[in-house]
Amino acid sequence: MSSGDEHETSGGYGGTGQTRTRYPQTPGDVYGGARRGGRSSSRSLVTVVGVVVLLIAAIAFANRGGNDSSSNDTTVSGGSKPDASSTAASGTKPVETKAGGIPSGFAQNEQGAQSAAANYSIALGSTDMFNTAKRHEIVNTVFASDVAASRQQALDTAYSSASFLSNIGLSKDGTAPAGQTFISRVVPVGTKVTASSTGTTTVAVWYTSLFGLSGGNSTNPVSESWYTTTYELKWLDNDWKVTDFQQKDGPVPVGRDQRASTADDMTKAVEEFGGFTYAR
Repeated sequence: MSSGDEHETSGGYGGTGQTRTRYPQTPGDVYGGARRGGRSSSRSLVTVVGVVVLLIAAIAFANRGGNDSSSNDTTVSGGSKPDASSTAASGTKPVETKAGGIPSGFAQNEQGAQSAAANYSIALGSTDMFNTAKRHEIVNTVFASDVAASRQQALDTAYSSASFLSNIGLSKDGTAPAGQTFISRVVPVGTKVTASSTGTTTVAVWYTSLFGLSGGNSTNPVSESWYTTTYELKWLDNDWKVTDFQQKDGPVPVGRDQRASTADDMTKAVEEFGGFTYAR
């Protein structure tokens, strides 16, 4: 990703890193093959919301508080080779139950906590977060009951902002313009437990996200971003629930010199390729 404009606000909660996105250097449909690059000096708000992921989509937007170089430092130097178990499948079947359309009933162990964090990331980064009723269902399913109400209120305020929705190209009710498809999808790459004690587990989820509007007249084309979100999970009501989280940029891989797909191909891919239920 290239550096974008910086936007600062205060209040709210969540991660505090800078977020970046890239816009096409040349006018027209980037999906026709134009390379993405360059800087945008007139879209500070769009730069922030254009890489909206998870519920941090709105929270980080209203929670920025100065430069935090540590949150953007994703360079890895030295260290030992990764343990093969960090990416190997455990062989355990994914959960078979759902609550509000979200996988539930995870095991009360570190593996179950990692599966919960990965699946919650997908729900919190989906287009459903832009629909009031579905957003409420997601928040009440994913968060612990003692924090869900405050999270929901903050999210409702952010996602109902006319300027917020307008700058990412959506209508007041959170829908895409005619002829365009709104895409917001999180794809977990890996998870790891960073802390664990009786009844609580902290899990880091490394993921890539796709966000934007696919269509010939889109001014916010679908772009790719990379983040790591660390969730604090607590075992409540026979399942893992989120009590807090922090987000930072990266690690970001080197991009390949690939031609961008057409708007039609991008739209078809999102509509035809379904998501996954993640389990370790």
